[in-house]
Amino acid sequence: MSAEPGTTLLPQPGKPYPPPATRTTEAADGAGAAVALAHASDRGARVVAVTIALVWHLVIGLPAVLAARPTLAVPPVVIGGWLLVATVGVAAGIRLLRDRPLPVLPLAAALLLVDVTVFAAVGRAQLFSPANWVWGTLAWFFVVVLWGRPVRWLLALLVAHAGTALTAVALYGATAAADLARSAMALYGTSSLPVAFFAGAATLGTLSRVRAATAASTNAMVAEREAAERTRHDRRERLAFVSHAASELLTELAQGRADPADAEVQRRCVRAATRLRRLIAESDDVPHPLLHEVRAAADLAERNGLPIDLVTIGTPPSLPVPIRRSLAEPLAAVLADAHDWARLTVVSGPDEVVVSLVTPDRTGPDPAGHLPVDSGGQVEHLYERDGMIRWTQTRWHR
Repeated sequence: MSAEPGTTLLPQPGKPYPPPATRTTEAADGAGAAVALAHASDRGARVVAVTIALVWHLVIGLPAVLAARPTLAVPPVVIGGWLLVATVGVAAGIRLLRDRPLPVLPLAAALLLVDVTVFAAVGRAQLFSPANWVWGTLAWFFVVVLWGRPVRWLLALLVAHAGTALTAVALYGATAAADLARSAMALYGTSSLPVAFFAGAATLGTLSRVRAATAASTNAMVAEREAAERTRHDRRERLAFVSHAASELLTELAQGRADPADAEVQRRCVRAATRLRRLIAESDDVPHPLLHEVRAAADLAERNGLPIDLVTIGTPPSLPVPIRRSLAEPLAAVLADAHDWARLTVVSGPDEVVVSLVTPDRTGPDPAGHLPVDSGGQVEHLYERDGMIRWTQTRWHR
């Protein structure tokens, strides 16, 4: 037997519409771009928070500690606390910029422990000086450690920090009006900006995610609307093509140029009826559209007196209309030319669908020669004949 590879789609006068997988990809690309924009905005804020915390800690806090070292109550503790916070900030910043989750509770506990220790070790003389670096630096490390958490978490840590500071002020005896005013100004001045930044970044992130979701929904609706329009246009063109073929045949019969008793005319009538039946079946809302369309062609052949054996194995996956058409159309064309008997088999799996038709061979025009051309190449078609049987197979593989 000699194999003649063929293809399966009807020619389209207009531009063919993309399959659903392509439309889904287009919508996903638009949603991905919106999500990427939201992620880039949030990442920019993370970079700013980490940079402010580490630069302030290094450029302002460290020189002040080193300069006031002789006057500190316990210099090693103050410097050790500075090193510990710097280590926490670097580790948290790296994980934050790599989108890795942070162990919030251990890090927050470590920062609060350093806060208490430094206030206890700095001494009364340096209580309000830059050497007591926890006044101005610690709030920014709270921001880094709590990134992505609710604002109330930051406020809770700042309240704990304020409680530690005020307790130290009271224990050091700095209860004069001027000292209390300095304490209040220090707490307000060093906490208001981190809180504003943290709340602003959280609000901006929320708005970005909302806009990303809106953009994704809009893109999906636009893609579906375009797909529906293209599908409608495609069906109109296909209906016009099939109607034109049927109209030509009916005109020939009406004008007497075609003989209803002629076997070739009868085959043309069956082919036209099969195509119209398949076009109607394509739009039916059924669980397995491919099986529905194949059964429609088999049912029409059986009504015309052809004994047909239909065997289905497995459940076909969800396939777009062009692929279903490519799988069923060639067999419908051969089935319209069949006589005596036919055996139609549909074997389906999650990644492959094979449709096969076996009929007795007969002399006359070869229906495979009239099959339309599939420009997509997504479905393989094999047609063979050996004088005794005709074997037609279409195969789709993911």
